[in-house]
Amino acid sequence: MNNNNMFRSADFGIFLLESKFVPPGKEKFLVHWTRKFFQYCNELPNIAWPKQLPLFLEHLNASEGFEDWQIRQADHAVRLYFNNFLSPKDIEKERILLPSTSPKNNESALKKFNEALRLRNYALRTVKTYLGWVRQYLNYCKRHGGNSSHQSPQSSALVRDFLAHLAIKSNVSASTQNLAFNSLLIYYRFVFNEELGDLKHAVRARTGKKVPVVFSTTETCNLLKQVTGTTGLMLKIIYGGGLRVTECCRLRIKDIDFDQQLIHIRDGKGGKDRTTLLAESVISELRSHIGRVYDLHDADLANGFGAVWLPNALSHKYPNAEKQKAWQYLFPSRNRSIDPRTNIIRRHHISDSAPQRAMKKAIKVAGIHKHASVHSLRHYATHLLLNGIDIRQIQEYLGHAKVETTMIYTHVIKDMRNPVASPLDLLDSTKPAL
Repeated sequence: MNNNNMFRSADFGIFLLESKFVPPGKEKFLVHWTRKFFQYCNELPNIAWPKQLPLFLEHLNASEGFEDWQIRQADHAVRLYFNNFLSPKDIEKERILLPSTSPKNNESALKKFNEALRLRNYALRTVKTYLGWVRQYLNYCKRHGGNSSHQSPQSSALVRDFLAHLAIKSNVSASTQNLAFNSLLIYYRFVFNEELGDLKHAVRARTGKKVPVVFSTTETCNLLKQVTGTTGLMLKIIYGGGLRVTECCRLRIKDIDFDQQLIHIRDGKGGKDRTTLLAESVISELRSHIGRVYDLHDADLANGFGAVWLPNALSHKYPNAEKQKAWQYLFPSRNRSIDPRTNIIRRHHISDSAPQRAMKKAIKVAGIHKHASVHSLRHYATHLLLNGIDIRQIQEYLGHAKVETTMIYTHVIKDMRNPVASPLDLLDSTKPAL
């Protein structure tokens, strides 16, 4: 698409007014979405609009505050503009074929993929994971004679073979194989601007339905008695509010609302914000902890540091916010480190490995023989269900996109209520017939 051409908003608006494509009064919204599409396309390669539209809709879906109906409206607006408003000659003028800039080798392809992910604000951990799977795929192609450094008609076949290799030879789980598939799907989309072909016949790992590992209230009480210090406080907060471990690590001081007894989760899974519960029993300990964080921050400022990383260029919008106490991480790391984005020395948040280690040790000391992790504390939903809390409210606390995900705890709760007597026990209590 020729981004030098100006979006003909006025003409498009008149066209919508005179046509019967949209209800009266909705024209301005379609013009708005089409204008946003052109603004977004300025950051994309010069490719035809049908290939840019899915990327635009994916961008809206990952952004904050857009409902499904708005995304459908945006899709409708762009299609109306190109398919109905523009003439065939205008469309040909808008189209520019992708330049011949295919990566020369695997390293340049990986570099281009990394830049594309960072441009779209993917999390560093996600970038690292996707790059890792793509490297494995490229090495597999190299061993099996595939031409992996550029797009070819064999791409889909190579991906199918690689997925089969993971399922059969490496014996990976279904979720791991799906992660590898998504990595390659995005790789071909961002680097080569191509969609993978039909992969429905690829060998896929079996997906089984598993019940989550859940602690009883007694086990949870015994476990939390074994934890102390910062990691102990983190585990209590995770259990009390059903946080994911990374959500707890990324909390900032401003996210704690003592008056409302709420925790604000920013940019959670799927880029969504939510609020969850702050247990009253940890408020005193949490206030003392925040006081120590203030002291640590004051010491950093005295030594010429103390500027924390801010997301989404907020450091430019609020130049002084990075040194304010409210924006400091609630659980900062003991040591300062170099920010890989800017090479600036900062104090990042604590690593999620710290509460994981504390959890593993507490499980052992408490004598609990279950294959569990910190994420098991997030399954406090079963305890809320036992207390009669509505499942939709629990869904909001946990940040589940679908209530079906929360419904899995209803399968667990039956084992935590008064158990049904075993037939063997009934035999022991039954008097033998004469």
